[in-house]
Amino acid sequence: MNNTHTVGVQEDEGMEHKTRKDIIHTFQVNFLAMSLLNAFPWDYLDEEIRSSNTSDIIEDILQKTCLHPICIKNPPSLKYRRRFLTELIKRQEKLSAEPLDILYEALGEVMCAQEEDVCYKTYLLPTGDAVSLAENVALISQGTTGLVTWEAALYLAEWTLENTHIFKNKTVLELGSGIGLTGIVLCRSCSLTKYIFSDCHQSVLQRLKDNITNCLANCDDVSVEELDWENVSDEQLQRIQANTIIAADVVYDPDIIACLVRLLSRLLNREVEENHPDVYIASTVRNPQTYECFKKDLERAGLRHVIIKDSVTQVFPYNRASTIEMIKIYV
Repeated sequence: MNNTHTVGVQEDEGMEHKTRKDIIHTFQVNFLAMSLLNAFPWDYLDEEIRSSNTSDIIEDILQKTCLHPICIKNPPSLKYRRRFLTELIKRQEKLSAEPLDILYEALGEVMCAQEEDVCYKTYLLPTGDAVSLAENVALISQGTTGLVTWEAALYLAEWTLENTHIFKNKTVLELGSGIGLTGIVLCRSCSLTKYIFSDCHQSVLQRLKDNITNCLANCDDVSVEELDWENVSDEQLQRIQANTIIAADVVYDPDIIACLVRLLSRLLNREVEENHPDVYIASTVRNPQTYECFKKDLERAGLRHVIIKDSVTQVFPYNRASTIEMIKIYV
């Protein structure tokens, strides 16, 4: 792997922040993934400073966040680091009389720096490995939402970690790979015959290739396909020969549902090694009407689905209050 930094990962990111070590670890996990600041355990930090009568923990947090090698190599956005350090200083000044020069030096550095279009979010795997992905600072950039990671991709990645047996020795096609989180996590965690990332926007494909190069040392069994759902050829599908298909957050626009369902129908009605492929789709249900339209189109195409209700351990920091549904589609 090109990314050699590893971090000790504790099993439950939704843990109670009882110990000093827990607090520092949770700050690190949330900071590297650019979680919302209100997701950090600030109250536990305040309590730790009060009970210890020292702000040493703030310096420890700084070493695990802004000054950590991962952050130096693959930094979160400048704006995010400024806000984080400002909040950390506010807490330190409120609860401790002794100023921390190292805090102000860190803030001074980011105040003088210039924001770039690209930032990095780093996700820590249960093994301790770090997956650092370049994302666009703007939510919607260059006419596509594919340059950021969405909740359903995080959920699907977590589900694959618990179901690696489904993918072992399989050729996996991912539709709408975006910047590549799910596929990179799966490639790092499972023995696959081949993994095919796909998307249709040139800017997304380039970012995807960069992230694969940075995160996967051995790319021999990995490929990236430009896949236009509306115009994909039989020859292209024949060449791909996937027996497992996955996708996350691809059901968000009513205008693309019809071509997505047509593609799924073509994939599912094509036998690979004398079997129909398995299809798994994870969706954040932002608009129930759009999602219901997708399910009805599946039914009209003669495709059935079943909701997967497995309990999935949360590994990555994100808001699970959103409605995320996993389905398996079959003929």
